[in-house]
Amino acid sequence: MTHTQSLALERSAELDAADPLRSCRDLFLGTDDDSVSAYLDGNSLGRPTKASVERINAFMIESWGGRLIRGWDEQWFDLPITIGDALAAAALGAAEGQTTIGDSTTVLLYKLARGALALNPERTEIVLDRDNFPTDRYLLEAIAGELNLTLRWIETDRRGGVTGDLLADAVGENTALVVLSHVAYRSGYLLDAAEAARITHEAGGLLLLDLCHSVGSVPLELDSWGVDFAVGCTYKYLNGGPGSPAFAYVRHIHLDEFVQPIWGWMGRAEPFEMAQGYVPAQGIRRVISGTPSVFGMIAMQDTIEMIAEVGIDAVRAKSIALTEYALELVRELLVPLGVAIASPEDSTVRGGHVTIDHPDFKAVTARLWEKGVIPDYRAPHGIRLGLSPLSTSFDEVRVGILAIRDDLLG
Repeated sequence: MTHTQSLALERSAELDAADPLRSCRDLFLGTDDDSVSAYLDGNSLGRPTKASVERINAFMIESWGGRLIRGWDEQWFDLPITIGDALAAAALGAAEGQTTIGDSTTVLLYKLARGALALNPERTEIVLDRDNFPTDRYLLEAIAGELNLTLRWIETDRRGGVTGDLLADAVGENTALVVLSHVAYRSGYLLDAAEAARITHEAGGLLLLDLCHSVGSVPLELDSWGVDFAVGCTYKYLNGGPGSPAFAYVRHIHLDEFVQPIWGWMGRAEPFEMAQGYVPAQGIRRVISGTPSVFGMIAMQDTIEMIAEVGIDAVRAKSIALTEYALELVRELLVPLGVAIASPEDSTVRGGHVTIDHPDFKAVTARLWEKGVIPDYRAPHGIRLGLSPLSTSFDEVRVGILAIRDDLLG
């Protein structure tokens, strides 16, 4: 190890001491658990907050246990929209009345895509990229088959993502809908969403963004960017817990005409009339179908409040610092061992995670997990370092990179 490498490793303590968000880490469960020395998978499943334990216990005893069915009238019925508005204000850059919580990401993506396509019925093409998350691709393949539409594929560099030039070449007079991830799930490439919206709209299409790997880690400005629709999960950087319900955003200019295909009683106007025939509710409530998962919405509220308190710009600054430090160590310790960087090295086009490639990484990941170092593996041979800004320390990054180096050295 060179002197420069030694200095880089020693900087973790200095970076943690100077971190303005360092106190946030103490608000999460398990950060002092010796069995996990480095949790580097926050972009797959975030840690639970300590406040959520108290909130869940209070819900069980006071709200559910104490109020029983009265809870629906007193709070629960409006909770998807109440939390949706809080999320929109803290992390989406969106005005109230355009966001709701409920269903899985897959179901909401289906609802938004089908509803968007119904607004452009004369057009015949859906534009997407080949390295988008598998669910997005599979779902759009199914929709294209249902509606006899054509998929227009964008070919991207797996270590990058969809650029403005690639998108401009793909859209045209037949484009009905463009579906892209704001942060690429594999490489971490950060899309220029405002440019994507402009290009899509100039072609006469509508833009649907997948925000699963960006919400809570990078600033979003859905309203000012001109995004038409967006969907994202809440169990990554929002710490909602395994399978916590996703969120949907519908731009206000589309709400009066937007009709999603899964009609249920809670998305109907005047649902308690139990009337014959479906009439969509006014506003964002029309995205809702059946009874929402009240229990599943509890934990995310604490992280939303935390982001609102510290500010998403501070979260982004910490995210950049974490990934920059990770890349510094990767270049010094892992690249000489045959590891390749599979993410953008420019932080302005990189989200909150870094992917590195090596032919042995599938086996390496399994051995790391046994030792309490927990990154993520993504085929064909990538380790994904998901660095959640509110709960990940710089020392965890140091420990994780060293563990990868030591395993490769055998």
